[in-house]
Amino acid sequence: MLLTLEGATVRLGGRNVLDAVDLDVAEHEIVCVLGPSGSGKSTLLRSVAGLQALDAGRVRLDGRDQSGVPAHRREIGLMFQDHQLFPQRDVGGNVAFGPRMRGASRDEQQARVRELLELVGLPGAARRAVGSLSGGEQQRVALARALAPSPRLLMLDEPLGQLDRSLRERLVVELRELFGRLGTTVLAVTHDQGEAFALADRVVVMRDGRIAQSGTPLDVWQRPVDAFVARFLGFDNVVRATVSGQAADTAWGKLPVPVGAPQGTWDVLVRPAGVRLVAADEGLRCMVTARTFKGTHVAVHLQPEDAPRLEAACALRDAPEVGDVVGVAFDTAEIVVLG
Repeated sequence: MLLTLEGATVRLGGRNVLDAVDLDVAEHEIVCVLGPSGSGKSTLLRSVAGLQALDAGRVRLDGRDQSGVPAHRREIGLMFQDHQLFPQRDVGGNVAFGPRMRGASRDEQQARVRELLELVGLPGAARRAVGSLSGGEQQRVALARALAPSPRLLMLDEPLGQLDRSLRERLVVELRELFGRLGTTVLAVTHDQGEAFALADRVVVMRDGRIAQSGTPLDVWQRPVDAFVARFLGFDNVVRATVSGQAADTAWGKLPVPVGAPQGTWDVLVRPAGVRLVAADEGLRCMVTARTFKGTHVAVHLQPEDAPRLEAACALRDAPEVGDVVGVAFDTAEIVVLG
């Protein structure tokens, strides 16, 4: 493993903001750490970088304990949300900074600047002032600067957080292609699950300083481990249930569950795609309380009598109006027992 955390613990203000975390990152792997504010994800990044001392545990790079190794000697590239470019230097001066600190000759620095600006889609921009760049261009320069010293590990802290949505979506695809082409090992922190799922080989969800779940984006999306992860991913249809055989007894009535579901009392997730609208005299009777256009579908918010509300995903042409009364049936394929 290129990076290994063993029992990494950081205590601040009398509590563990990083709580005995174990994490491996393989060479050429892209790992994205997700979590709400205060979950410990940025502290994890700072600890690996050497910007935050551990109170217990260790960080290993290539098997070597990094205790006492200063940040500038860890062969790690860092890219922050606010870019932190040097305003007094032009684009080329920013990108050349790392190689210059490593003792590269002027010709080597200039060659590296040309190579990386071409790579990030800014050819010929070396003499441009940083202040003349758009947010997306500054992000590309910050990436080029982080890559310039050829770090063993590249770490990104909310790398696209300040950009507008359309630019974020475009850049995350470009980053994924770039890292694959370069074979870069990446540890990134973000609160945006769409960004993480598009970029990562593996997603790590944190809660209260610990890892709540780790897996491929598809695994985490399809099988969240508990109600916290499900809700963090944006799934609101979570209800307590008693599972017996292939049925779950819930506040929404009897729900079908997949074969092999754990038995007993658990939380159950119903994805919005599994909430099927039927005639008002069939299934669970609900009133439509709101509709939200999502681009590819409409999110329909439903309020049953004496039960938690539900969200359904409908095609635009099929979406009922606010105030309509509908029936709800449930699809087994979109139901997950969180146990």
